[in-house]
Amino acid sequence: MTDSPAFEPFFESVFELAQVNIGRLLAPLDSERLAGFVSALDSVNAAAEAADGYRWRLQDDEGNATEIKVFDDDWLIINMSVWRDPESLSAYIYGPMHRAVLSRRREWFARPVEAMTALWWVPAGVRPSVADAEQRLRSLRAHGPTADAFTLRETFPAPVRTPVPAPAAS
Repeated sequence: MTDSPAFEPFFESVFELAQVNIGRLLAPLDSERLAGFVSALDSVNAAAEAADGYRWRLQDDEGNATEIKVFDDDWLIINMSVWRDPESLSAYIYGPMHRAVLSRRREWFARPVEAMTALWWVPAGVRPSVADAEQRLRSLRAHGPTADAFTLRETFPAPVRTPVPAPAAS
């Protein structure tokens, strides 16, 4: 038994980092041109799910998000996930599995002419919707990086952590 009170406050992370990344396809998903991208999806998704700090990713019944529409545009595909923090997301993005696929993106996706990736903080356990992601991308495009929507190059801290009572000793 310790001398500390049963309700001594401790800090619990109450926010997680959501990210959205969209891309404009250069060809249909079932085309020969995108075969390398499509064949890498399962291993890239598995690497994300095994990564330190991973919390969740958007997926359809097939286990990916390639059929989920964003901005009502059939040529855009979406990737959305939630992570513990920017460091864990960065470690995954620049890790060997994802970096190998990322290096080939110009074979499969048009060069972006506007922001296609946005980050924002969500309460722990909240899973954002496609509509949330669209709103964050619109915000980033209109205002640049802000606490509402930002990038890995210019991050904003999570909202202030709230002290919560420590669990009662049993």
